Amino acid sequence: MRLSDMAARCCMTESARNMTKLFLLLITLFVFSGATFAAVNINTASQAELESLQGIGPAKAKAILDYRKKKGSFKSVDDLQNVSGIGPATVQKLRKDITVGGGAAARKEHKPAARE
Repeated sequence: MRLSDMAARCCMTESARNMTKLFLLLITLFVFSGATFAAVNINTASQAELESLQGIGPAKAKAILDYRKKKGSFKSVDDLQNVSGIGPATVQKLRKDITVGGGAAARKEHKPAARE
């Protein structure tokens, strides 16, 4: 028995090595794609970024931008309810996808500021 025959028997085939490389590449891509799933900061997001959120179309995105320009930064995610056309159900659906910046503490639920 030749050495190459023994290696072929005890080690992975070329196809198996290729599959392993492909698997490792996919795992690496998945790990580094985390930034793709980052929360949208509603205090800095553009119209297009806001429209990328489920349930936010051009009109609601513009309303958010107008509110932000007039009133300043959102203090909490719940303050988004103060924007015309956005209610508690919408905020609840968006909660995991949005932030006001400042990390996890900023996402903490609390009562929104009173509507004006």
